[in-house]
Amino acid sequence: MNKMAALDFSSSTGAVQAHPQSLLDLPHGEARQSLLTVHSILEARLPKAPLAIYEAGGGSTSFLPLSVLGRAHVTVVDIDEDQIRNNTYAQQTILGDIQTHRFPPDSFDLVICYNVIEHVPDVDAALRGFCQSIKRGGLILIGAPNPRSLSGVVTKYSPHWFHVWFYRHVRGDKKAGLPGQAPFPTHFHPLVTLANLEAFAKLNGLQVIYKKEYESPRYPEMRKRMPMLARLIDVGAKILNALLPGKRDVRHGDYHVILRKL
Repeated sequence: MNKMAALDFSSSTGAVQAHPQSLLDLPHGEARQSLLTVHSILEARLPKAPLAIYEAGGGSTSFLPLSVLGRAHVTVVDIDEDQIRNNTYAQQTILGDIQTHRFPPDSFDLVICYNVIEHVPDVDAALRGFCQSIKRGGLILIGAPNPRSLSGVVTKYSPHWFHVWFYRHVRGDKKAGLPGQAPFPTHFHPLVTLANLEAFAKLNGLQVIYKKEYESPRYPEMRKRMPMLARLIDVGAKILNALLPGKRDVRHGDYHVILRKL
C-alpha cells in the first residue's frame, strides 16, 4: 500500500499539503481551531522517532497531522468490513471489535478514537483496552459528540432514519446511510459524557492534558447551506443558554480530549 499516495500529500500543482483532508474539510470555526491545537500537542508530545499508532475504528479518513502519520505504523481495528475496505492509510487493518480486541501491553505510542465511542455499547471495555495497550507516557486522543448538547440530545432521542435524512438533506451528503458511510447508529454510553470520561481517566492512571468543548461544525455548515434554518436554531440555542444554569452553550456539540498515561 502506498501510504503517501493514499493520503494525497500533494496537490495538482505539486505543492505539499500541510494538513490532512479531514481538517481542510472542516468549516472555519471552533472545531477547526481545536483540531489544530490537538495537532500541535501531538507533534510536541509524541516521540520524534517512528511511532506505533492504534486507531480504534478507522475508515477512509484520518484526523492525525501528516507530520505524525508520515513516521507512523498505523494499526486500525474496526467491526465494519466496509470501513476496513475503505481505509487507505493504515499499514495493518484488523476486522474486530474494539470492546474485546486486545494488544500486548506497551504496544503503542498513541491511541486515537475519533467519532467512535458514541457508537460503542461498552465504552468501559474499549477504554480499558486502550489503557492496556498504550506505553507509559503515551497518549490517547478521543474526539466525540457531547451528549448534553442540543445536537447530542437530538441525536440520542431521534430515530436513525432521521440522522440519515439530516446528513442527506441538510449536510448534502448523498451517500449517507449507505454501507460503510456515516451516520452510524449511536448508543451514547454514560462514559461518552465528558465529566464521566474525566473521572474514568483519574481512576485509571490517565492525566487529562487537553480538553475542549466546541461548537459542532454542523452549525457553520447549516449557516452556509440553510441560513434560515440556522438562524432559527441559533435563536433557540440562545434561549436555552439563558434558561439553563451555568455558563453553558448548547451549541458545544463536540469535544476533544487528550489523555496521557502516567
